[in-house]
Amino acid sequence: MKASIIGTTGYGGAELLRILKNHPEFEISSIHSTRDNLAISDEYPHLIGIMNNQLQKIEPEKISESSDIVFLATPSGVSGELAAQFVNKNIKIVDLSGDLRLPASEYKQWYKKDPTSDEVINQAVYGLTEWNRDQVKTSHLISNPGCYPTATLLGLAPVVVEHLIEKDQIIIDAKSGISGAGRSLSRTSSYAEANENFSAYKVNQHQHTPEIEQQLKVWNKEMEAITFTTQLLPITRGIMATSYVKLKENYSTKQLVELYEHTYQQSPFVRVRPVGNYPSVKEVAGSNYCDIGLHVDERTGRMTIISVIDNLMKGAAGQAVQNANLMFGMEETTGLEMTPLYP
Repeated sequence: MKASIIGTTGYGGAELLRILKNHPEFEISSIHSTRDNLAISDEYPHLIGIMNNQLQKIEPEKISESSDIVFLATPSGVSGELAAQFVNKNIKIVDLSGDLRLPASEYKQWYKKDPTSDEVINQAVYGLTEWNRDQVKTSHLISNPGCYPTATLLGLAPVVVEHLIEKDQIIIDAKSGISGAGRSLSRTSSYAEANENFSAYKVNQHQHTPEIEQQLKVWNKEMEAITFTTQLLPITRGIMATSYVKLKENYSTKQLVELYEHTYQQSPFVRVRPVGNYPSVKEVAGSNYCDIGLHVDERTGRMTIISVIDNLMKGAAGQAVQNANLMFGMEETTGLEMTPLYP
C-alpha cells in the first residue's frame, strides 16, 4: 500500500518516516509540508543517504489519486480542515492531531480554535487500538488518541470497565518529555528553561482532559470529572502517567495485576508488570509499548497505576501505524516490533 504523510517536518511526521521506511507493506508514496521543494534530508540530516524524498505541496486531490492512506501529522486547527477535504475521497485517513477527538463545541472550548464540522468528526473512530480494534478495522477515518490520554486510558481502562473504582475520585499526575511540545520554539521548551528543571503547566486546563473524560464515560457512563495535572520533564521522549483511584471494595495488588494481565493478554504492545515491579520511561523509549505497574495501598483503599509510553511512538506515530495496519487487514504489530532503546 502507498502512504502519504502531511506534516513531515514535525517530530510526529519524522517518526512516521522512521517506521514506514522499514514497514514490509507500506511504501512512502509522498511527503508534504507547507515548505515544499525541499529534500527531507535537508530538514533532517540524520536521513542523509537513507531518504532523500522531496517535500511536496499539499494537494488532496493528487494525494488521493496516488496513495491508499494519508497520515495527517499537522497541528491542531490544520488537520481538521485537511480531513474534511479527504473524507469523501477514495483514501483512508489517520489524523494524529486533536481535531477529530471531541465534538465541535467542546473542541472550541478546550483548543481555542475553530473546529471542523461535526459531520466529519462523527465519521472518525477513536483509535485507542487495544479497546477499539473492531471499529478501527472497518473505518476509513481514524482520530489517533493524544499521548497523555493513551498512557492514562490504557492504565485506567480495566478497573473502569469492571466498575471497581469510585466514579469521582480519579487523580492523574502526568509527565512528558519535551518532544511532546512539538518542534516549534517556545520559552518553556528551550534548553535553558527546561534543562535541570521540572515544571507543571496548563494546570486543570490541558486540552486532553475532556478526551480522557469522554472515553471513561464510554466505558462507564457514571464516571465524573477527573483531576489532571501535566508536567514537563527534562528528557526528550517519554510519558509517565500516574493515576490514583479509590477502590470500591478490598482487592489485593495480586488480584488486580491478574485482572490487567487477563485484560491485555491479546494486546501485544501492553506489558503488565508483575507485583512489585514498576516501569520507567527509558524502558519503552523508541518502541510502541505501554508498560503498566500497579499497587494497592490497603491502608487507604487506593490504587496507584503507573503507565509509561514513548510519546512519539505509542503516543503518536506508532499507534497511528498500528491503526493503519488494522485498517488494511494486517496484524497490528506489522512493522512495529522494535525493541526499546536502552540505555
